[in-house]
Amino acid sequence: MRYQLDFILRRAEGVLPRVLGATERRGFRPLAVNGEAGADGEQWRLRLTVEGERPDATLQSQLAKLYDCLSVQVQPCP
Repeated sequence: MRYQLDFILRRAEGVLPRVLGATERRGFRPLAVNGEAGADGEQWRLRLTVEGERPDATLQSQLAKLYDCLSVQVQPCP
């Protein structure tokens, strides 16, 4: 199943590899990444499309624990 993840992250060195690594360790394969800086310059908005067979609730709870992750929303892709 495919999921779309919408993040608000702190702009910090290494945040993207941490998010991608945590995603892959949870059994999801990244398919597409799109991001942009927030208006204040301190945050980064990231949209990540992933594919995997595991429940999305597991992924959301684990990614929300990352230090640089301010929020994450997961929804199934249409």
